[in-house]
Amino acid sequence: MLWFVPLFPLLAAPGMYWLGKRLSARDSGRAVLGLMGAAVAVVTLLLASVALMGDWGGAYRWSSRIVLSVGMTPASAVFAIVVPLIATLIIAYSAYHESEPVSEGVPTRLPVRLVGLLTAFVGAMELLVLAEDLVTLLIAWELVGACSWALIAHEWQEGDNLRDAAWAFLVTRFGDLGLYIAAAAAFAGTGSFAFADLSQLDGWLLDVFGAGAVLAAAAKSAQVPFSPWLFAALSGPTPVSALLHAATMVAAGIYLVIRLHAEMAAVAWFGPVAITLGLASALAGGVVAYLQRHAKKLLAASTSAQYGLMWLAVWAGFPGVALVHFVTHAFTKAALFLAAGIAERHVGSYSLNTMRLGRLLPGIAVATMVASLALAGVIPLGASWSKEKIITAAGHQASWLAVIAAIAGGLSALYATRFQLLAFGRGLHGPTKTAPSQPGHSSVEAGSLYLLSAGTLVLSLLWWPGVGNDLANLLSIQLPQTKLWELILSLLLVALGIGAGFWAVRREGSNQSRQSETHAAMANWFGLPALAERGISTFMRFSHGLARFDDRVVDAGLRGRGVSAAISFSHGLARFDDRAVDAGIRASARFGVWLAKVSDRRRRGIRWRNEPTSERR
Repeated sequence: MLWFVPLFPLLAAPGMYWLGKRLSARDSGRAVLGLMGAAVAVVTLLLASVALMGDWGGAYRWSSRIVLSVGMTPASAVFAIVVPLIATLIIAYSAYHESEPVSEGVPTRLPVRLVGLLTAFVGAMELLVLAEDLVTLLIAWELVGACSWALIAHEWQEGDNLRDAAWAFLVTRFGDLGLYIAAAAAFAGTGSFAFADLSQLDGWLLDVFGAGAVLAAAAKSAQVPFSPWLFAALSGPTPVSALLHAATMVAAGIYLVIRLHAEMAAVAWFGPVAITLGLASALAGGVVAYLQRHAKKLLAASTSAQYGLMWLAVWAGFPGVALVHFVTHAFTKAALFLAAGIAERHVGSYSLNTMRLGRLLPGIAVATMVASLALAGVIPLGASWSKEKIITAAGHQASWLAVIAAIAGGLSALYATRFQLLAFGRGLHGPTKTAPSQPGHSSVEAGSLYLLSAGTLVLSLLWWPGVGNDLANLLSIQLPQTKLWELILSLLLVALGIGAGFWAVRREGSNQSRQSETHAAMANWFGLPALAERGISTFMRFSHGLARFDDRVVDAGLRGRGVSAAISFSHGLARFDDRAVDAGIRASARFGVWLAKVSDRRRRGIRWRNEPTSERR
């Protein structure tokens, strides 16, 4: 029965595309399209909820050794519910946001393909989080990667979108190889692909399994040094960025680490690797986000930083804390991406220096401020609760780790404040003024943002006494006990980050000069993409050099030697024909003539002896 949860959106997507092509390209058409997409996501949400309460499961025997299976754990249940919940609002938003307007706001093209792909993306992610064996996980992993590539390259006619989609796909694809290695190690050690049998792994096969899983999860969750693929993925439409960063593609990596935490914790080197990845991504992502002047890139760098904090929580032995932070971050980040898309529709650019739409869009500004404050870690919003628990979890391992995690939280406050003030502060646009020839936004787009911000407010209940413990009991997770000094330090750094954000925005307002090369390199992941391009260029030049060597030297030598050898061989055959074959034929002819003469002589001699003597005379 549980197969219905992922299969329903996967099978509904092509049907929705077929029906959508027959819709009218007017407001009624995009309303129907948005309702269809949202309805599929809602039904998926309801199916997941019923499956959780009914303890559904499912298995399909592929062969005697391979069984595809799906099931519910506390972690998979949370993901299975959050993914369609967030997707419902994003899909409804996309039906209006991505319709191409002409005169008087009438759309000329409905985003039918986009809505269909987003729906399939939800189904692929549901299959991934419900998988109970590595083969099913690999199938879902491939589906998620294929859907993400198609969504990033959705507007393939424009600019370098195809190149960016290929870049994001290849980086994550490199990490995907790790999951194949992990599956092979699991089968070699246990004779099975089931998660339930992974506890039998030990020795070097366990190390191989852990290395493969870490590689796959780090690449998917955009941890350093894989983080730059997030910028390439921004070539996709805003709804794609919102879903990818909030609840699907990037979330797949942290889900894998949470799901396999028991096995990963048994690997001796996992701790140092996880803490290095997590802290490096949290700090580097925070700095890159602060330096950004592009709204979506700021939010993308923030995603890498926040998932770095989740990695830190998993390493500290509290995967449940990472799970809760995933939920709070999903609502916050989805709302901020939708707000960035609305701002871009009004000014025609994602440049933060052209926005400041607070006077023009007061309602949008307030809703965005709720999400920005949550990202900053301001009490009593839900994201601040999960962030404080991550700092406390780090402190259970070492005090200095709690300090560094608190610094990463301060960076979150810095770039969140900067985003809010530059995107929806007061300044450039008056209360009734908008950029020329820009269409603005619809009530559905605004409503989606408002509901996501409302969800962020609802999550503030985590601060209510007893709610956190009740949640821990419900999900069967362990929460660390908060230490007073860690909480005070974290709040001080958040306040410092907000103050620094105000100072940075004021300084930027008086200095609109172009970025220096050093500033631009740091803003672009400290030059990692340029370094990767150099490495790829060097490899390609080496490959081209080998190809030229093969064409000009090896093949030419073979061709030269081949021709001369063929000529020599043909000449030899000719000489053999002249000297041996023809000579043999001539000798045979002479021998035949001689035999004929001998035979003739013998016949004559016999005939002479047989004649009478009188006749002889």
